[in-house]
Amino acid sequence: MLRLDGNQLRGFVSSCASYPSDIEITDGRVEGNTVRFSCSSPDGANTLTFIGQIGGDAIAFTWRRTGSEPPVYDAPLFGAQAPNSFTARRARDLRQTPAGTDGKTPPAVTFDEIRNAPSTPEHWLTYAGNLEGHRYSALADITVDNVKGLSLAWLAQAATTAGQRSTPLVVKGVMYTTRNTNDVVALDAATGRVLWVYPYTPAKGARASGGGGRPNRGLAIAGNTLFMGTLDAHLVAIDAVTGKPLWNITVADIDDPSCGRRGIVGRGCYVITLAPLVIDNLVLVGLGNGDSEIAGAGIRGAVVAFDMNSGKEVWRFHTTPAPGEKGHETWVGDSWKTGGAGVWVTGSYDADLGLTYWGTGNPSPPGAYGAPLGTIRAGNNLFSASVVALDAKTGALRWHYQFTPHDEMDWDAAQVPVLVDMPWQGRARKVMLFANKNGLIYVLDRATGEFLRGTPFVDVDWMSGFDRSGRPLLVNTNSTRVSPTSGTSWYPASYSPSTRLLYIPAWNRSRERQGSTVRGRAYGAVVAFNPRAGKKAWEFKIEGAMFTGGMLTTASNLLFTGTSADFFSNEADGQRFDGLFFALDARNGRVLWKLRLPGPIQGPAITYRVNGRQYVAVSTNDTVFAFAVRD
Repeated sequence: MLRLDGNQLRGFVSSCASYPSDIEITDGRVEGNTVRFSCSSPDGANTLTFIGQIGGDAIAFTWRRTGSEPPVYDAPLFGAQAPNSFTARRARDLRQTPAGTDGKTPPAVTFDEIRNAPSTPEHWLTYAGNLEGHRYSALADITVDNVKGLSLAWLAQAATTAGQRSTPLVVKGVMYTTRNTNDVVALDAATGRVLWVYPYTPAKGARASGGGGRPNRGLAIAGNTLFMGTLDAHLVAIDAVTGKPLWNITVADIDDPSCGRRGIVGRGCYVITLAPLVIDNLVLVGLGNGDSEIAGAGIRGAVVAFDMNSGKEVWRFHTTPAPGEKGHETWVGDSWKTGGAGVWVTGSYDADLGLTYWGTGNPSPPGAYGAPLGTIRAGNNLFSASVVALDAKTGALRWHYQFTPHDEMDWDAAQVPVLVDMPWQGRARKVMLFANKNGLIYVLDRATGEFLRGTPFVDVDWMSGFDRSGRPLLVNTNSTRVSPTSGTSWYPASYSPSTRLLYIPAWNRSRERQGSTVRGRAYGAVVAFNPRAGKKAWEFKIEGAMFTGGMLTTASNLLFTGTSADFFSNEADGQRFDGLFFALDARNGRVLWKLRLPGPIQGPAITYRVNGRQYVAVSTNDTVFAFAVRD
């Protein structure tokens, strides 16, 4: 970020001289139409010198390195692979540019386009790329043969280090994403230039529980309207052309006494961290939180649907049932009122069945903190740690499956249900694939909820199998240790129709029962799972890392994923494995290309095409990076 002050240049450069920290510029100057500045690494071993030529709103920079330290090969911006030129633009002018790369209003996005998103892979129209949760693209310009030529096309940096978990949308040449928790930004998807910014500041103290911080996972779009859920549990509609707000409604009061204790803002009350889901004329969101270790300080989770034009609430399904509702008998006393089961991650939708599917969080208190749960919330605690199938028009419950009855290990079902049509035991079935935090990958009939199969994809020692109804058979209940800690989490899986494999971001580690202490070395992994055979096809492991970047697959048999440091690993491992961005061969897990980015990758990658060129975009702490194959 550069600021002109008279003829002096001030500001900072990220990853200067291949270092991950921001380096301040103190000797920049402007002479006529020429900009000059330099910055040095903290130890003085490397210096980068930049010379830029001003032309209208743009400055075309070239740079050179001097110093004793050799360049870092996979450093993102100024490493040995990096191009020696880039273009900067004046942000104050570009904020006034109308949406659309040609300066015109982009055509409205219809629900038919969203429903048939795979047929227009140049766009990325939903959180998961399609309504079925696949995170798969039919684009194939970037291949296993030319991916080694992938290089930085542009980057867009924000003034934050909060960590971005947002999945950008790309619509007709415009990228929409969130940053600084709930600010919305529109970017030219071909250049990264800022088109507009909509700032939103959540209520003071709003914060996700359980170490979740201040995340947002993205947006939904319908017509020319963007929809965003906020950390203070609002739903905001924004004009996609101008960035102006259209309406703002309260989904839940974060100081509502029904949270159990007034004043536990963000530790016991409501948030929306997920990207909304558009179904016909409705926009759906989920209410999260509920990891408070204090009995009676949780929330009552819900999936809520609103009319996308007016913002009027249409229906609300609570994930902890009240007296008279199915499942209420699985709670003791009034524990259902603050029973948790928050909804953290976007659901999926089957248009033929008219059903929408949502994973639910752990019951509250979660149990990993040593609470005496036998008396506080005895019972199975429906519909926590479950997937629920709801009538998309009415919100009525059609079926449910509970992965972990009476969860005491914080094994919430905060994953996207993946919908696949496939042969099963001699006949076609509409199935759901669900890789769960408890270490098992499930195959369910998504029309009826029938349990078909459950298979470990990491080390599992807490159960030995299933009864005929699909309920797990518990073992190891007296052990002080249990595996896994978290087989996977909110980082999304991908299903490739090309390979017919499900790719799971896995974490293989054990934990002390009734405590958060984690023991022993472990590893993060990309697990390629064959759902028909019920076994792994291959596995790609890294010790000291977690694949929090989720998974993206393409028709050219590529898999893109990124890492952050395992937060229980030692510092050296954290430095080695933080921010690695990979392209793997989806058929066998072979590494085809990799690059280290400055900061952990927690925002899943997407791919899209503009003006005939395919891009792959991914986010780190403060920056969106877009890559393309060199011409």
